[in-house]
Amino acid sequence: MTPKGAAPRDLDAAALEAELRRSVRGEVRFDAGSRALYATDASNYRQMPIGVVIPRDTDDVVAAVAACRSHGAPLLSRGGGTSLCGQCCNVAIVLDFSKYMNRVLEIDPATRTARVQPGVVLDDLREQAGRHGLTFAPDPATHSHNTLGGMIGNNSCGPHSVMGGETVHNVIALDVLTYDGLRMTLGATDEAAMQRLLHASDRRADIVRRLRELADRHADAIRAKFPPIPRRVSGYNLPALLPENGFDLAKALVGSEGTCVVVLEARLRLLPNPTCRTLLVLGYPSVYEAGDHVPEAMEAGPIALEGLDDRLVSDMKQVHLHPHDVELLPEGEGWLLVEFGADDKKAADEKAQQLMRRLRGADAPPSMKLIDDPEVERHIWRVREAGLGATAHVPDQPITWEGWEDSSVPPARLGEYLRKLRALFDRYGYGCDLYGHFGQGCVHTRIDFDLETAPGIEKYRRFINDAAHLVVACGGSISGEHGDGQSKAELLPIMFGPELVQAFADFKAIWDPQGKMNPGKVVQAYGADENLRLGTAYRPTPVETVLHFAADKGDFARTVLRCVGVGECRKKGGTMCPSYMATGEEMHSTRGRAHLLFEMLNGEREDGVLKQGWKEPAVKEALDLCLSCKACRHECPVKVDMASYKAEFLSHYFEHRRRPLSAHAFGFIDRWSRWASHAPGLANFFTQTAPFDAIGKRIAGIARERRIPAFARQTFRQGFREEAAGSGDRGVLLWPDTFNNHFHPGVAHAAVEVLRHTGQVVRLPPAGLCCGRPLYEFGFLDAARAYLRRIVDALGDDLRAGTPIVVLEPACLSVFKVELPMMLPRDEQARRLSMQSVLLADFLEQHAPDAPFRALAQPALVHGHCHHTSVLGFEAERKLLGKRLGLDVEVPDSGCCGMAGSFGFEAHKYPVSMACGERVLLPAVRQSAPETLVVADGYSCREQIVQSTGRPVLHLAEVLQRAIPDRKGN
Repeated sequence: MTPKGAAPRDLDAAALEAELRRSVRGEVRFDAGSRALYATDASNYRQMPIGVVIPRDTDDVVAAVAACRSHGAPLLSRGGGTSLCGQCCNVAIVLDFSKYMNRVLEIDPATRTARVQPGVVLDDLREQAGRHGLTFAPDPATHSHNTLGGMIGNNSCGPHSVMGGETVHNVIALDVLTYDGLRMTLGATDEAAMQRLLHASDRRADIVRRLRELADRHADAIRAKFPPIPRRVSGYNLPALLPENGFDLAKALVGSEGTCVVVLEARLRLLPNPTCRTLLVLGYPSVYEAGDHVPEAMEAGPIALEGLDDRLVSDMKQVHLHPHDVELLPEGEGWLLVEFGADDKKAADEKAQQLMRRLRGADAPPSMKLIDDPEVERHIWRVREAGLGATAHVPDQPITWEGWEDSSVPPARLGEYLRKLRALFDRYGYGCDLYGHFGQGCVHTRIDFDLETAPGIEKYRRFINDAAHLVVACGGSISGEHGDGQSKAELLPIMFGPELVQAFADFKAIWDPQGKMNPGKVVQAYGADENLRLGTAYRPTPVETVLHFAADKGDFARTVLRCVGVGECRKKGGTMCPSYMATGEEMHSTRGRAHLLFEMLNGEREDGVLKQGWKEPAVKEALDLCLSCKACRHECPVKVDMASYKAEFLSHYFEHRRRPLSAHAFGFIDRWSRWASHAPGLANFFTQTAPFDAIGKRIAGIARERRIPAFARQTFRQGFREEAAGSGDRGVLLWPDTFNNHFHPGVAHAAVEVLRHTGQVVRLPPAGLCCGRPLYEFGFLDAARAYLRRIVDALGDDLRAGTPIVVLEPACLSVFKVELPMMLPRDEQARRLSMQSVLLADFLEQHAPDAPFRALAQPALVHGHCHHTSVLGFEAERKLLGKRLGLDVEVPDSGCCGMAGSFGFEAHKYPVSMACGERVLLPAVRQSAPETLVVADGYSCREQIVQSTGRPVLHLAEVLQRAIPDRKGN
């Protein structure tokens, strides 16, 4: 007998792989790295897959299923991998639809329907439907990267399910494939169709006949045991088989979590999308009173109604997550976010105002804040959506986990349930926040379970059983959004009883008689304490790191646990994660890289596949295309810092092996630049003249399409003339970074002129200093620390005196803000350097807010360097350009430019570099009018734009220089 959780004993994985490669046009991957990538999802569970198939089309899916069938291999359909209950990990062949089968095939505005492939991202569907004034109502927090196939598998919901119901209410038909090769299109079945099927003798007729018999046999139990509440995502959707519900086989399969069929296509219902929205925020003395008043708020007809408690807000403050957004909430310790929608703003406002008038007449009215500014509304919604990020890794508190994260009750009993749930938490000694889709009685939370020790796991099991009895006693559902998977499956008898649990098993057997579809989930499931990602076998390899990961107390194993798998890095907007947006590969997402690092540290486990520790090639390959943009530090809800993890890994990876020549060429560019400054003409002859330039590119590994930047004839330092300072006036230090000193001295000279215009005395630090930014990209951490120590020593008096240090290159300042504290964590001078260093825009905002500049009155397309927008803050520059200089500023959602220091110059990275740039930035530059100023502070950003479009690009300092009143040439 095959052990539970293992591949079938007689499975010949090599033969299966060979057959898949012969029959599938898409990608077939059985390597250790690919398997490790898909070993877990956003849940507490981990199972190593047999292999991964990324199908290009439906024919590929049919061929892959046939190959699995011929070898007896289990099968798992996977969307965005964001499931919280273990549905998306299994010892199986994983079908990943998200890379290729991700299209909206049709939108029919007349019938308000859409036809989609399973891998299409929800926001892509909503964007296309929105052009017709339509939307898909269910919208989980993962809407920017979850897939419709996954939503159908989980019966997903979200805030606007208040408006349109769960996914099941919005599925019209499904095109599905069974494990035994039957392809069917399913939906509601009228009586005539039913009679035809009942008299047929094929496999489809047999399925229909047996399902009808199942429904007839258990009809009374189905009607009695399925709670009539807005959110019920536990168990299979057997009510859809009842005659009063149209014997709808498509709806019956929604929420089956890939345990019955493979979904190939879906026809979905679309709803009119309210064009105008108004948000009303209500504050109550506690979350319990907020829960009590949900029915009253629901009577006003909102399109969404969310709730949160004071603990969530407190945790957000502790992790510095959206601190300014939290301040927008009205007075209270528990809040309801009530959103109204209509076709015009006045009508939406009136609905909110009617509720406000009614609430003011109550005995103890809540505090109220009506939000009419769409930007402020967006900020407040971010508070609610930040639940997972705010609660997973709170400083000085245990890590929190899923396990009881989405229970639901009748909205009228929500306040009662919240009080009893908190009492249960207190009895077990668990601390957690409460928030969720209160309008439909759904409560979200993450809990500080101990999932590493036997007593802790036993306590966890007792708790979830007690919690299941509690929610059922309140007329609710074990799951109100995230499904059963394996974390809730063993609790189904508490909710449904033995008869319906057997009916669930029979339902699966009708569709999947061989039991090969996502086995061990929902029915005949693993226990909640099996296949744990941690568990009592968790024993990561102890490692000594060069960087100090203070947020995780220097424990790199805990640092790697920071990724909870929610997959925000797989979205298509913002900056995180540029390489994933370019390739669509899981291994190039922040999540994928974090999962590989976890597997690397846990390679000694029985089912571990990454055995080479810091020498692991799969991790090296994944990190190779990380652009170190640092966007994950800002956009990841749990603040994964992949750029630092990459630097740490490479430091160990190259500890006993030779680095490529390109690493030395790019990493120590400051040295080569200093040498070139003695004879820039000679250096440029060899880098700019054929055939020497081509030879140099080949030696240094530079893409032939790239132009090697020319050295300036005179460095900034050589041309700088210091002014006399007054007695005791230390003025400001201007940091002459390598690139603006040796390649773009005009930028630094412009900055000097601007600073002097504002009355500042400008000095330079001693020569020969460099922040060492390029060193981190190649793991030269010992050298990087030496660079920083030289800076701290050389600037001793200025640091003690508090002299401001103005930095022009965002990537250099981010070294002082991020890497410096990790390199010299206990050095007070290093702390002073970090605090006193500032970008030009921020310096002017703080020290020269009234300095006169003339209005330029022309359009400007402004691109923010990744580190500027993600680490340092871009608002001061945006305000300076727009308000003080009078520019008509456009800041496209361009993300990373793709150059990223040396990244875009390296030959094997050039295609990804260009894909990043061509996503938004480069087309926006080409399409801008000739009179538009193109502004970018990052040296690499300017280089990418100039080399790819030919357009001149200005640094902020050069724009400000143009705006100095009465300047010659103006």
